[in-house]
Amino acid sequence: MKLRDCLTTALNTLFSHKLRSILTMLGILIGVSAVISMVSLVRAEQAMVRESFESLGTNLIYVVPGASSAMMGMGGPLGSAQTLTLEDAEAIASSRNAPSVAMVAPMIQTSGQIVAGGENVGARIAGVTPEYQWVNNLTLAEGSFITKPDYRGRSRVVVLGSQLAEDLFGLRNPVGQALRIDGRQFRVIGVLESKGTVFGNEDLMAYAPLSTVQSTLTVQRTSSKGHTIQAISVQARSKEEIDSAKWEISNILRQRHHIREGEKDDFTVMDMGSLLRIADQMYGIGQLLMGAIAGISLLVGGIGIMNIMLVSVTERTREIGLRKAVGAKRRDILTQFLTESAVLSLCGGAMGVALGWVIVKIATVVVANMGFPFLVTISGDIVALAVGVSIFIGLISGLYPAVRAARLNPIEALRHE
Repeated sequence: MKLRDCLTTALNTLFSHKLRSILTMLGILIGVSAVISMVSLVRAEQAMVRESFESLGTNLIYVVPGASSAMMGMGGPLGSAQTLTLEDAEAIASSRNAPSVAMVAPMIQTSGQIVAGGENVGARIAGVTPEYQWVNNLTLAEGSFITKPDYRGRSRVVVLGSQLAEDLFGLRNPVGQALRIDGRQFRVIGVLESKGTVFGNEDLMAYAPLSTVQSTLTVQRTSSKGHTIQAISVQARSKEEIDSAKWEISNILRQRHHIREGEKDDFTVMDMGSLLRIADQMYGIGQLLMGAIAGISLLVGGIGIMNIMLVSVTERTREIGLRKAVGAKRRDILTQFLTESAVLSLCGGAMGVALGWVIVKIATVVVANMGFPFLVTISGDIVALAVGVSIFIGLISGLYPAVRAARLNPIEALRHE
């Protein structure tokens, strides 16, 4: 029996039982659409995060308080430990101590209520030094960033993230306008271009001189080591000098914190490459979990195909006996039923691809309307994998019913009522 004849017979059989065929395909359809939509969206988000990391600079290093945790080497959240000081940052900034370091920017964070006119917004306020702009590649849309005189004079000036500026002032130019942070008056000197999100939403941040934040917006904490801060951003002189800069930073901090050989660091030093690897690991785990969930749907769909093929064998017992009586061989019967199960799963996979594409398009529009536009593409490897797996499951699921049909005794089959 030719393959073309098998396909024709399989399609005729499926169309003669339309509702039953559609219900059988549902498991495969849901599984394939889930694989395509979830993996495509995760890949798009991963690409967006990678782009955000790269925009920060390839020679950027973060120093955060607390030892590296078990979470793939990530340090604890900002403020979870008080082990870094302003004096630590000054020591790292010394070219004599760290010749591979180009620039250092200490930072503290707090939260506060910002009032401008009739608008009242809760926001994160970062206390930074003038170097923070260059270390973290911040670009100004309007005005200027914090200057050294602002820092030394504890000026009450603030630079707003793009979204925060829009929330507070709408379409008006905020530069030069007054606002109040926790009841204290500040003057807006600049607005940043949209940056996106990496560690918190930078577009919703407000930046003020670190000295001003320490003296007016937070309770200034000191320790035996100096004035505590929450993070230090460091720019290495070049990408090639990142490893040497990390070694110099660790060496300086271990000496200043009196950490003996064999003892764990009370700080974590991370470069952008490490952060990218951590992000890729997290997204890889996410894709595996989503694939496993979608795989359950495909497994259920396979069970449904096996069930319906067993029913089909029972219903067509006399037909099988008649075919054998007129000369059909076991392999002809086997091929026929395997073709039917493969066609069933292929149709379910094809509809799953279409449904997955629709889900991706809807999700893209919804996320874009929420203010987080990103490009989602359905790659050919995911489509090929999903459809290939669905066909494979169809063949495996149809194998037992096909073997059972091929082994039927033609005389017994013809007697079957």
